[in-house]
Amino acid sequence: MLLNAATAGAAGGTGAAGDTGAASLGGDGGTRRERFRAWRRSRPFVGGLLTALGGVELFFSGQLDIGKIHVQLGIEGLQATIIPIVLVLLGILVLAMPAHRVFYGVIALAVAVYSLVGVNLGGFFVGMLLASVGGILTVAWIPKDRAAKGRATKGRAATGSAPDRTAPTESAER
Repeated sequence: MLLNAATAGAAGGTGAAGDTGAASLGGDGGTRRERFRAWRRSRPFVGGLLTALGGVELFFSGQLDIGKIHVQLGIEGLQATIIPIVLVLLGILVLAMPAHRVFYGVIALAVAVYSLVGVNLGGFFVGMLLASVGGILTVAWIPKDRAAKGRATKGRAATGSAPDRTAPTESAER
C-alpha cells in the first residue's frame, strides 16, 4: 500500500513484517473497498483522475481521422503527442506523491491551457476543460489533518478564546 510511516505510526504502529495497511485502518484492515476509500481520501484523487482523463482525451483528439483528412496541429504533431503524455504523467504523479500537489497542479493547469493552441483547440475544448478542472482541484485539495487544524483555529477565534502565548510579559521581564 502507499501509506506513509507517519500515518501508520499515528494510527497505532505497524503490523507483522511492516504491513501498514491493516494497522492504519484500525483493526482487521477492512475490505478492499474500505482500504481503497482510505487511500483515495489521503490524496487529491479526483483532480489527478480528471487531469489524466484530460490527457487521454487530448491524445485521441490529436490522432483524429475524419474520412481522408488527418487532423493534427503543432510542430508536425509532436505537441499532439507530448502534451497529452505530460498531462497523464502529471495526473499519475499527483496520485503517487500528494505532497507535491500544488506544483503538479499548476503545471497541469498551464499545460492544459497551452493545449488550446497546441492540440486541436484543446481536444475540442473537452480535454482542456477536464485537465484544467483537474489541475484546479489538485491545487485546491487540502489534506484532512490540515483541514481539521484550520477548523479548530476558526473555532477558537469564534469562541473568543485566545491562543496560548509563550512570550514574556512586562512584569516577567522585571
